[in-house]
Amino acid sequence: MDESQKLIIVGEGEFAEIAYEYFTYDSPYEVVAFSVENDYLKKKTLFGLPIVSFEQLEHLYDPTLHRVFVAVTYTKLNRVRTRLYKEVKKKGFAPASYVSSKSFVWRNVEIGDNCFIFENNVIQYRVKIGNNVILWSGNQIGHRTVIEDNVFMSLNSVVSGYCVVGENSFLGINCSIADPKKIARDCVIGAGAVVITDTEEGKVYVGNPAKPTKRSSYATFGVEEV
Repeated sequence: MDESQKLIIVGEGEFAEIAYEYFTYDSPYEVVAFSVENDYLKKKTLFGLPIVSFEQLEHLYDPTLHRVFVAVTYTKLNRVRTRLYKEVKKKGFAPASYVSSKSFVWRNVEIGDNCFIFENNVIQYRVKIGNNVILWSGNQIGHRTVIEDNVFMSLNSVVSGYCVVGENSFLGINCSIADPKKIARDCVIGAGAVVITDTEEGKVYVGNPAKPTKRSSYATFGVEEV
């Protein structure tokens, strides 16, 4: 195996374990270590591999010979994953992406780095997916839609063609977005919500048709407004 295919996973929770499984059995990568920040460094190994200090990562593993994937979900409205992703790049590592062999991805789809696309996603003609995006299983993304950076999509969401999903947003299970609508940055679309109008930044939308709640996405996820 080429040295550039060696992979370090940042995290040691459930998503990190899932990422290990998928990268190991459905990708060309060989996972060689896990890494967490010093405050969370409570155990030494996972799956027989070392768990090392994130703060020391570039000194322990050569950034020119290893890729990194940040296995964090939507904590703090995707802020934690985004911060670690940016720090990985500052350390000189190239972030890796995973695309399930059991997803349908059309030939001219664009996918950024540190993305994780689970099984049974359908990603159509000329869709653009930014960096640091997580698509859990069973989502459908229509033609020419843009998924911006740091988005997390839960199970079985449907996004129609020519839509835009703004950065940092969270899409809940079984939500639907009509075309050609724009989900503003930092939005939360609740489970089963049906969006038929453009949304406003930092809002939580629920229901059919989806309406904003009084509580902002920032308050819901415990983050400061930016």
